Amino acid sequence: MPGFGGVGLQLETPNRDSPTRDLRDHLPSLMSSSYPITLKFIDVCYKVKIQQTNTRGRSIKRMFTHGSTPSDQISTIQEKTILNNITGVVSPGEILAILGPSGSGKSTLLNALAGRHQQQSRAFSGTILANNKKSTKQIAKRTGFVTQDDVLYPHLTVRETLVFCSLLRLPKTLTKKDKISVAEMVLSELGLSKCENTIIGNSFIRGISGGERKRVSIAHEMLINPSLLILDEPTSGLDSTAAFRLVSTLGSLAQKGKTIVTSMHQPSSRVYQMFDSVLVLSEGRSIYFGKGSEAMAYFESLGFSPSFPMNPADFLLDLANGVCKLDGVCERETPNIKQSLIASYSTLLAPKVRDACMEITAVSERDSHLIGSHSCQQHTSSCSVDLSTWFYQFRILLQRGLKERKHESFNTLRVFQVITASILAGLMWWHSDYRDIQDRLGLLFFISIFWGVLPSFNAVFAFPQERAIFMKERASGARPCIRSSNHGCQTGFNHCYCHNASICSNRRILRA
Repeated sequence: MPGFGGVGLQLETPNRDSPTRDLRDHLPSLMSSSYPITLKFIDVCYKVKIQQTNTRGRSIKRMFTHGSTPSDQISTIQEKTILNNITGVVSPGEILAILGPSGSGKSTLLNALAGRHQQQSRAFSGTILANNKKSTKQIAKRTGFVTQDDVLYPHLTVRETLVFCSLLRLPKTLTKKDKISVAEMVLSELGLSKCENTIIGNSFIRGISGGERKRVSIAHEMLINPSLLILDEPTSGLDSTAAFRLVSTLGSLAQKGKTIVTSMHQPSSRVYQMFDSVLVLSEGRSIYFGKGSEAMAYFESLGFSPSFPMNPADFLLDLANGVCKLDGVCERETPNIKQSLIASYSTLLAPKVRDACMEITAVSERDSHLIGSHSCQQHTSSCSVDLSTWFYQFRILLQRGLKERKHESFNTLRVFQVITASILAGLMWWHSDYRDIQDRLGLLFFISIFWGVLPSFNAVFAFPQERAIFMKERASGARPCIRSSNHGCQTGFNHCYCHNASICSNRRILRA
C-alpha cells in the first residue's frame, strides 16, 4: 500500500497501478526528505485580561435620570490564567494525547504548539522548541493543524477537495500531474478511495459520513507531508468504531516517523491504549504527564483508585473534574482534590518531566548529524521557492469557486427564471417596427445596469461563507492573495453568470 515512508512521499500514478519511483528524484526537499521533529514545551503559560463593568443599580437609576454619570461606569480588569506552567515532550513516532474536561485549556495549548498564538505577545510565555530550536517559518510549514470543526466545501467531492488543495499548497516545482498524484496517494493512504466521488455534504446536504469527513480534514494537512501533526478533538461526534479507526490511522502515520499531538474529550479504552503519552489538564494546570499505561499506577500511589474496573480515560477525566473518592472518603468531604493533584504533580512528576526534556535535548544534539546543517539549508532553500504564483492561485481558486457555486446558481429554478424572463422580454416586441426601437434600447440599458449592479450585492452575501475557508487556508500558510482571489472568483462568477443571462435576453429581443 503506498504511503508516507520514512524518507518521504512515494508518489504513484492516478490509476494506482504502481508507484512512480522516478518522480521522487525530482521532488523538492519539502516533499522528499525526512525531517523528524521532536517537540518540547516548557512552562507554557497563557493569560487573558477580562474587563468587567459594574452595572449594579444602573438600570434603576436610569429610570429617574437621563443617561449615566461617570461614577456609574466602574470597570475592573481581571487577569485569567488559561494555561499555567505546562511542560511536556513528544518525539517522532509517538502520539501525545491531551485529556481534560471542557474549558481546561486543551485547544489553547494546541494553538500555542502550532504557533497560532503570537509568542511575542504578553499573554503568552514559556518556551516551545522544535528540534531544540524556536519555531521558525520552515518548522511551521512542516506542521499540519486539523481544527475541531471540519471546514470544507459541501458541494465538492472528496477527490476534488484534495486535488484543489494539492494544486494550491504543493510546491510550484511539481507539475500538475505530480500534484494530482499526491492527492491520489493521500486518498489511498487514509482509506478514502471508496468515497472519492461522493460530495462532502453538510447538515442540509447528504454526503460522506462524519468519520470520512474528519479524515478528509486530516488529508488536507497530509498533502504537505507534515512532520508534526496537531489535531483538536478529531473524534468529536464520532461513534466508538469510527473513532478507533481514525486513531488507528493516526497510529499508522506515527509509525512512519510523524510526531502527532491530539486532544481527546472522551476516548474509549481501546483508543486510550494506542496513546504513547498522556497529558491530563485540570483548570489549565497539569496533573499528569507520562506514559498512558502508567497513569493508573501513579494515581493509585496517591490514594486515588476507581471503586470498580472502568475505562482509564474516564477515570482520569473524573480526577480532572475533582469527582473521585480518596481512600473511601467521598469527594464532598475532600473538596481540594484538584489542588492536591496539582501539588502532587509539581512535587513528583514535574522534575522528572524536566529531566526527560533535558535528556532528549542531549540525545538530539548527539544525533544532530542525522539531519545536519546541510539538510536544513536545503530545506530552507526549498521552502523559499515552493509557493505558486499569484495568478496560478487565482486561477485555481476561480475553478474551485465555479465548481462550488454552480450547484446553487445553475440549478433548475435559476435556469428556468432566466429563460422565462428572456422569452417574455422578447415577446413584448414581437413583430414590432422601427418606431419601438427606443423602447428596446431602454430595456437593453436597464438590463446592462441591473446585471452590472446585482452581482456586487450577491458577492457580499458570499463573503461570510468564504470567511471560514479563508481563515483556515490563511492559517495554514497560504499567501495573502487568497483574500482577493476568493472574493474575485465569487464576483467574477456572478458577473459571468449574469452576463450570459443578459446576452440571452438581448439576442432574443434583437431577433424580434
